[in-house]
Amino acid sequence: MTDQKIADIETLKILLTNGGFTMPEEEVGVIVKFFAKPGVAAIDITKGTIKRGDILKYKGHTTDFTEEVKSMEIDNQPVDEAKVGDMIGVKVGERVREKDIVYKVVD
Repeated sequence: MTDQKIADIETLKILLTNGGFTMPEEEVGVIVKFFAKPGVAAIDITKGTIKRGDILKYKGHTTDFTEEVKSMEIDNQPVDEAKVGDMIGVKVGERVREKDIVYKVVD
């Protein structure tokens, strides 16, 4: 990953956190379980794809945060991309809840 891309991601995180602007997003999945100790969200992908490096927004009744996908797994095996029908585990920095909707921030 280039230094410019890293800087762009950090800037995006700051702007999203501070409400600087809204990015277009598309629904890609739903939370089916949250594992508190490792901080992992189990996501059922219902539309599109998710890749490592994508920016995901987690939205629910009490959930609302945006984060980059730094790692994800299918059946405890690391993967770089997942598609409709896959159940993935993604490390998250905040708590998510069952039935929270997962959106991918798109260009």
